[in-house]
Amino acid sequence: MVLLKKAAEIENITKLLGQFKVIGIASLQKVRASQLQELKKKLAPDVHLRVVKNTLMKRALEILREKPELKKLEKYLTGPNVFLFTNMNPFKLALLLEKGKIRMIAKAGDVASFDIIVPAGNTGQPPGPIISQLNAVGLPTKIEAGSVWITKDTLVARKGDVISERLASVLSKLGIKAVEAGLTLKAAYDEGLIIEGEQLIINVQEIKRQFENAHIEAFKLSLGVAYPTKENIQVLLQIAHQEAYTLSLGAAIPTNETIKDLVRKAYMEMLCLSMRIPNFEGGLKQA
Repeated sequence: MVLLKKAAEIENITKLLGQFKVIGIASLQKVRASQLQELKKKLAPDVHLRVVKNTLMKRALEILREKPELKKLEKYLTGPNVFLFTNMNPFKLALLLEKGKIRMIAKAGDVASFDIIVPAGNTGQPPGPIISQLNAVGLPTKIEAGSVWITKDTLVARKGDVISERLASVLSKLGIKAVEAGLTLKAAYDEGLIIEGEQLIINVQEIKRQFENAHIEAFKLSLGVAYPTKENIQVLLQIAHQEAYTLSLGAAIPTNETIKDLVRKAYMEMLCLSMRIPNFEGGLKQA
């Protein structure tokens, strides 16, 4: 019976591997069952989540002949995993998983998910052993109005640091959540291409800023070389009109647009000349 169940499970996994374009692997470490169920509801029907034993997945990968590149996923089959089957873009999938994470109080041995900065302010703790505990992890303190205060914002751990038992205790007392719980893709298979987890993480705001800067630079370049596009044609026409107008004034070419300015220019030149004539005539008489 056990062998029959395993065979049926492998057959189902093989069908899933052949059915979907994208297969993701995420670690189940520090992921609560309630979180996984909530994530299943949120991603359905676009993503099919399934917890599969690594041994069964390896066997399914060996059996599947249509996608030989899938065997490259074997190197990521360590520890408890959940597999995500989808036709969604893998970068979009990774972004959805990142948004689904929640922050939690750290325990000793956890890895900091980001730089941990303890802000200055009132801890709400009365003077006592808490002072030495705070000082032991590098937090400067003072006593004010019967409470222990942290005097300045202090970095106590960097992203990737292992949190000690002492620091975990302090962070817990201060209510600071230093770790994130949720699914993080180890890797994703996308129609023959294996993309590792770090490559799937995209800073959307930074990418947006880069596109905006690229657009500004391209717009400036197109104006500089007078390359017309639907985005710059109005500005190019305004520049061309202004340059033609300036040229026609300099060459004294009368048009409907320049005639008034040409008359004003001639009038100003006449006034300037008339102011110089008396001095010129006086000079002639003396000579």
